[in-house]
Amino acid sequence: MSAGLALNPSTALSAAEEVIEDLDLLLIMSVNPGYGGQSFLPGANRKIARARALLDRGGSTAALEVDGGITLDTIQAAWRAGADTFVAGTAVFGAADIAEAVRVLHRCCREQA
Repeated sequence: MSAGLALNPSTALSAAEEVIEDLDLLLIMSVNPGYGGQSFLPGANRKIARARALLDRGGSTAALEVDGGITLDTIQAAWRAGADTFVAGTAVFGAADIAEAVRVLHRCCREQA
């Protein structure tokens, strides 16, 4: 079993501070939950970067996941901000070739490594 915490866009990152050492996954929502196909919210990358710093300061090995608006246009900046795991619904399942869509999203992050 793993422990995870999801933070909505309006939830302060400080909500994770008390449990950071217990987490296996910290999920930053980059859209307001509700439906697929929403656009990545401005400011989400700043929260991702702050979450990465919080995890690193705490010596955490938790995955930093981002969900919402992940596309070819947004994944690289979120990865650079510190995310290492992504939920990409519409970008993958809306593609003609699902396997190729996943490969391209992976490549967006690897190319800047």
